[in-house]
Amino acid sequence: MPVGEGLALYTAATDAAALGLPLLEVGTYCGRSTILLADAARAAGVTALTVDHHRGSEEQQPGWEYHDPTVVDPEVGRMDTLPTFRRTLHAAGLEDHVVALVGRSPQVAAVWGGKVGFVFIDGGHTDEHANGDYEGWAPHLAAGGLLVIHDVFPDPAHGGQAPYRVYLRALASGAFTEVSVTDSLRVLRRTGTGI
Repeated sequence: MPVGEGLALYTAATDAAALGLPLLEVGTYCGRSTILLADAARAAGVTALTVDHHRGSEEQQPGWEYHDPTVVDPEVGRMDTLPTFRRTLHAAGLEDHVVALVGRSPQVAAVWGGKVGFVFIDGGHTDEHANGDYEGWAPHLAAGGLLVIHDVFPDPAHGGQAPYRVYLRALASGAFTEVSVTDSLRVLRRTGTGI
């Protein structure tokens, strides 16, 4: 995540943390963005939640552009970013401010019983995964809470289109109003009901 987008993410998390509800991230990977959410959560006395199966997204699999062989578990032969994520939190001194939910986002969302003040969608970039993240977590977003979507590229030449389509869907729903745009990061506030 570029610095400008990271700062915008942190600003949004700080704003949302004032609601006194957990901040939720979908798509942990190795935890860089989690640090931003955890710091905002710590300052507000709330908790950052991060959801990931830690097996990597489509573009991180062997043979793809963003594959990192250093996060492949040699015993299992599959990606496992959880150990790296835990080291990242430890090095930042933020372990006490984060709850890691290890599993597939729609499954975790289906059993989640509470409201959150912030939902950051940065998981899988297929339509199936991006829509599953949105449909699973947007209903848990409290009134006035922030929905943040990463990797929104209106021009297909710049990136995948699934996050962009979720962004358009959220705006078209009438439940969200755009707050800010920073490169590929979109911040929307829940101002209505539904998804």
